[in-house]
Amino acid sequence: MPFDHPLPPLPDQPEGVAWPTQAWPEGSPAPGTDTARLNSLLDRAFADPAPETMGETHAFLAVQGGKLVAERYWRDYTPGSTFPSWSEAKSITQALVGILVREGKIDIHAPADVPEWQTTDDPRQAITLDMLLRMSSGLKFVEDYVPGSVSDVIEMLFGSGQLDVAAYAASQPLEHDPDTFWSYSSGTTNIVARCAARALGGDADAFREFMFRELFSPIGMRSPLPKFDAAGTFIGSSFCYCTARDFARFGLLYLRGGVWDGTRILPDGWADFARTPTPAVPETETLGYGAHWWLGMAGPGSFSCNGYEGQYTVLVPEKDLILVRHGKSPLEAKDEVQAWLADVADCF
Repeated sequence: MPFDHPLPPLPDQPEGVAWPTQAWPEGSPAPGTDTARLNSLLDRAFADPAPETMGETHAFLAVQGGKLVAERYWRDYTPGSTFPSWSEAKSITQALVGILVREGKIDIHAPADVPEWQTTDDPRQAITLDMLLRMSSGLKFVEDYVPGSVSDVIEMLFGSGQLDVAAYAASQPLEHDPDTFWSYSSGTTNIVARCAARALGGDADAFREFMFRELFSPIGMRSPLPKFDAAGTFIGSSFCYCTARDFARFGLLYLRGGVWDGTRILPDGWADFARTPTPAVPETETLGYGAHWWLGMAGPGSFSCNGYEGQYTVLVPEKDLILVRHGKSPLEAKDEVQAWLADVADCF
């Protein structure tokens, strides 16, 4: 497959550069950065009115070498503004599972803890968290955001499934044998989120406290607003509002291999698991896919959290670079926004 290449090493935090637990250290782009082209690309994205081909860009920042080297906001947005994650939350869910793996509370290679699948002859019992994280469970789920179309994701988030998103997703039948077919599914992530909560006893308050104690607070993320459904499940597919700077902190955790200021947050190898290509992804896909992270948007070795309407946190290990972009872009602008981010990365 086109994204099956050796993983570039993840860079260490440069000596003498403070970790951004309290505040982001600021600096300048590395020597050789094409700042004229970078500024031109930013001017185009932040034009007012917004360019029709890209939609609105509300926030952009770049972190290189652990320092904030570029930042811009549209109209009244500021560094304190929170932005919707949409599917960037999937990567946050992956991190939470990783922490539970590190604590010995979850085995991703064991059958997933899904009560709906526990009858004797249910073939879904073969599905593991590993398969769910790699979007290879084989479950039926229509991920379509086109108005008027048949869409499980819309029904789950805003229709009959919204009170218990994981139950809605878990009720779907198998369409393919587990681990043989890749299909992107927000329902899958909500099953994962409920499994994570069940590993802690299933209580929403306990899970929320776990999120902040084990992930957000240690890396200085103070803005997250995770949303839970009426059944108490974190809607890990879609809903965790954050500032752009906090999304960059989350990206830095993965760019540093799951270690933050000398403390291991994610288990050893978890960031590599996130960015290792999933074999079942068809070659017709524009981007590769790992474990709840997308691959290759900004060139070989890059990996990213991608969200609806143009939410992105892009990591480029070979340049020690993080790009965060938030905005409101129509579906038909997705390729344009991704190409713009690749062009921005190419400036560094």
